[in-house]
Amino acid sequence: MAGRFDGRVAFVTGGSRGIGKGITQAFAEEGAKVAIIDINEEALKETEKEFKNNGYDILALQADVVNAEEVESAMEEVVNKFGSLDILVNNAGIIRDNLLFKMTDNDWQQVIDVHLKGSFNASRAAQKYMVKQKYGRIINISSTSALGNRGQANYSTVKAGIQGFTKTLAIELGKYGITSNAVAPGFIETEMTKATAERIGVPFEDFVKAGASKIPVGRSGKPSDIANTVAFFADEKSSFVSGQVIYVAGGPKT
Repeated sequence: MAGRFDGRVAFVTGGSRGIGKGITQAFAEEGAKVAIIDINEEALKETEKEFKNNGYDILALQADVVNAEEVESAMEEVVNKFGSLDILVNNAGIIRDNLLFKMTDNDWQQVIDVHLKGSFNASRAAQKYMVKQKYGRIINISSTSALGNRGQANYSTVKAGIQGFTKTLAIELGKYGITSNAVAPGFIETEMTKATAERIGVPFEDFVKAGASKIPVGRSGKPSDIANTVAFFADEKSSFVSGQVIYVAGGPKT
């Protein structure tokens, strides 16, 4: 049975773990050739091995999204190997949480660079190929934190910025058959949420339970929940959906 993304090439930043890995897997399962970049060489090798063992076509490259040359070089390698670049998912991210008065210049700048500069670098590099082929899907990963979250002045700022960036790309690139949309996850069980639980000194199980108790559907999210929404935006049939943000949070976020 043909997959939804047969013949398509998906490029996922920060694709070796957590939400990024879940997104990459969803594309691979539905027939796409997948490329991932990450700075974590060990995680990259593990994911590449796992995907190849499952029979998926994957190219895993070490690159830092903050470095435009590294991103462009990785993308060129992907296009040379797979023949096109159809879907870009800007997922790479870090957290450096702290209350404003404790937040250092470095806490602020690192988060700004990875999320915003990273998304800019990858999108600018990808659009060159997408414009030429008159087709593309750009999906950016935002967050419910875009609406404000205690201890996340840096993270909230970048996730809100990503939504503005998404809408602007939709306006600029639409005439070339390229859509741009964003997914804003709520509480998702990942390495990042584990790190948050550790930072505040709460066992992860308790942290998940506390988070789920505030969610209308009564459970925490999984990377596959985000991957499902990303796949909707990436679908060829979603060509009239652009400049949108979907909050995937088990309930409304206002």
